[in-house]
Amino acid sequence: MSTVGHILICDDQFIIHETISAYLKADGFTYDSAYDGEEALKKAQETTPDLIILDLMMPKINGIEVCRTLRKTTDVPIIMLTAKGEEIDKILGLELGADDYIVKPFSPREVVARVKTVLRRRTSNTKENEPILRYEGLEINISSYEVRLNGNLVHCTPKEVEIVYLLASHPGQVFDREQILLKVWGSDYFGDTRSVDTQIKRIRQKISSENMRWSIRSIYGVGYKFEILS
Repeated sequence: MSTVGHILICDDQFIIHETISAYLKADGFTYDSAYDGEEALKKAQETTPDLIILDLMMPKINGIEVCRTLRKTTDVPIIMLTAKGEEIDKILGLELGADDYIVKPFSPREVVARVKTVLRRRTSNTKENEPILRYEGLEINISSYEVRLNGNLVHCTPKEVEIVYLLASHPGQVFDREQILLKVWGSDYFGDTRSVDTQIKRIRQKISSENMRWSIRSIYGVGYKFEILS
């Protein structure tokens, strides 16, 4: 079977690696393993994986810190694993740039299905849309996952890039929170819509639109839209 992607599995439990890797291999994926946060960061740099499966409660450096560190230099898709399941952990993980979230115990088939969904969504975003959007002082490149304001690179998480790209590619159209969750996170995400509000707040802080002829506008009781100002 041909290789369809290289996955880095980061978890301190051997049985997790054994079960997930067996199902990944059966579907044509290759994989590497890391058993603590330090090793995860090292392997991520050395192996340049197509996707990272990252446990929240990692030894040495926890998954949240690993995710935060990775997001400073790479937009590699990340699926976070946790035994907790509290909503605050889901929101925190996704705010930091995780692409999906799975609560233990889980089926390894579910993990592989989520891996395929995240990779397919990333490929779809880069192939089906106009790769670069430009407005006064603003450039959004979905192919490279870069946002520039007045020519300067703005450090955004992949989800922040996808949200601002979604809104800016449909100027004037109002998206409610559920629509944004569906289009950016996918139909298999069941998190709270509050995470959308938090993401929008962070985006606004990063790309201030003062003196620009565009803005990300809140529509009270509905959602958000990218507005071209007259």
